[in-house]
Amino acid sequence: MTKSADIELAAVSKAYGQTIAVHPVSLKIPAATYCCLLGPSGCGKTSTLRMIAGHESVTSGDVLLGNANVTDLPPASRGTAMMFQSYALFPHLDLVDNVAFSLKMKGVDKEARRREALEMLALMQLEPYANRRPAQLSGGQQQRVALARALITKPEALLLDEPLSALDPFLKIRMRAELKKLQTSLGISFIHVTHSQEEAMALADLIVVMNAGRIEQAATPRQVFEQPATAFVARFMGDHNVISGRVVESGEDHTVIETTAGIRFQAPASAAPVGQMLDLALRTDRVVIGGEIEPLLGFNGVVSGVEYLGATVKIAVAGAGIDEFTIVTSDAAYFAMPVKPGDAVPLSWSARDVITLGKADA
Repeated sequence: MTKSADIELAAVSKAYGQTIAVHPVSLKIPAATYCCLLGPSGCGKTSTLRMIAGHESVTSGDVLLGNANVTDLPPASRGTAMMFQSYALFPHLDLVDNVAFSLKMKGVDKEARRREALEMLALMQLEPYANRRPAQLSGGQQQRVALARALITKPEALLLDEPLSALDPFLKIRMRAELKKLQTSLGISFIHVTHSQEEAMALADLIVVMNAGRIEQAATPRQVFEQPATAFVARFMGDHNVISGRVVESGEDHTVIETTAGIRFQAPASAAPVGQMLDLALRTDRVVIGGEIEPLLGFNGVVSGVEYLGATVKIAVAGAGIDEFTIVTSDAAYFAMPVKPGDAVPLSWSARDVITLGKADA
């Protein structure tokens, strides 16, 4: 449908008076990439998206689209299109006129813009509803109209601000699949803001995890899942336990840390010197309940909660000076050896499953 271009943020920052919403961030999003900006509320992801779109001025740094520096260009001149969370459809116009609105503003004649609008509605499987008003459509249909209206400008990148947040869980999953299919068929970049880890994992080629106005990690979903870069990423993605302690032994083939409770754990060899604080990560599904505990590779804890989730069971355990410790096991494994809150349990893991975490850039 249209060409795509690399998008690059070069030390881009955003300040509102004395408040820094986005510290200088640098990021390259290759052409035709589905990129998710992921993080909790207030982390700077929407401000970053709006700076790419031109709806928010850049305090410092540059926004590059292909070979063009678009930092100071208005939104309509950037080669990007933005789909807002609220959809912002015109209630008094039918779908054709809603979709064709930007072409009307550009002075495209009525026949040509109606033809293009109908083509976009056909792409969204909404042609039969062309003469309806937005209020006569479901939430999912309204979203597809908003998508059609954004895409009719033939952008090099489509920017989406929490596009699935207003939909019910079943429709979210369906629209997720449609968005990915659409991005693949159009061959342009989608940059999608979300606070849902599941959504980002399902959609993205590139996940950019943000926290407190900084990028903690930018990597593929598999890398973010299996090799979180920082303690924040490990905790936020929800699939790793984080063990924090002070380095008490630093050898050639391993490191040993000690928690505030005086319990010691083994980690891979690290450059961290004795006395420095170090964070380790351990996947929640790699912890074994019961059995022998190898030295430095487990601890005795007390079950503090059990959540049955269908195919899996989530077990929270307290102990060893670790703030939160979670085990995710299969339902079959859990019911073969069930535990309940208050039970004392030995936990163990393999040395190869322990990851040494870095620190976020200051």
